[in-house]
Amino acid sequence: MADTSGYPRGESFMDPFRGILVAYFMPENCYDKFFLDFDFLDAVPCLKIVLSKALGIGIILGSVLVKLPQIIKLMRAKSAEGLSFNSVLLELLAITGTMVYSMSNKFPFSAWGEALFLMLQTVIIGFLIQHYGRRTGIGLLFLVVYFVLLGVLLSPVTPMSVVTSMQAFNMPAIIIGRLIQAATNFRNGHTGQLSAISVFLLFAGSLARIFTSLEETGDSLMALTYVISSTCNGIITLQVLYYWNSSPERSKRRTAV
Repeated sequence: MADTSGYPRGESFMDPFRGILVAYFMPENCYDKFFLDFDFLDAVPCLKIVLSKALGIGIILGSVLVKLPQIIKLMRAKSAEGLSFNSVLLELLAITGTMVYSMSNKFPFSAWGEALFLMLQTVIIGFLIQHYGRRTGIGLLFLVVYFVLLGVLLSPVTPMSVVTSMQAFNMPAIIIGRLIQAATNFRNGHTGQLSAISVFLLFAGSLARIFTSLEETGDSLMALTYVISSTCNGIITLQVLYYWNSSPERSKRRTAV
């Protein structure tokens, strides 16, 4: 334990970091319990808050790059073979619903921030699928239409009932979107240009979000959405492992034989 004899009651050696800790990791009373009272034995609620905040920030930081391997893989191959645009659209719908719902309810950024970065990366992937399918015009139209609709959803024009309905629709959207991708993988006999790193990170992130959504928002609809998302991401993860040694070239050779 740190020597606190030189600090009068009400001061702590952690005071230089107090602002950051209270702003991002714990409420004021938890800071006092940890660093003024040094009470770690009777602080389970505070420890859960700190764990949830730390996980949330970690997920957000990871989300900045979570789909980057997928984007790089598409650009290197100059092909989107194996990726379903319909699946990407439904995933984008689910991500957008979570983001708009969280912003409208003024949930803390640590509870939903990764949705912002996942949205931007998913939009890029959707455009690349169209671009490498020689439908660049449709890809550009997709970008324009999406961002116009996003602006409308975030504006006061959209009633809260519509936002809540979007969040509720996330569950069937996630299920259908992932089943479309799973069916595409099964039909092709490989996962094509699907990035294993991105799939694994999405699965891990959705699992952690079940805990953080319950802890930080207390919203059962948000938590249920992440339970469904984790289950569906788990199916794609299992397919990636199952088709690990398969590739489009090998599948074509088997078909030719």
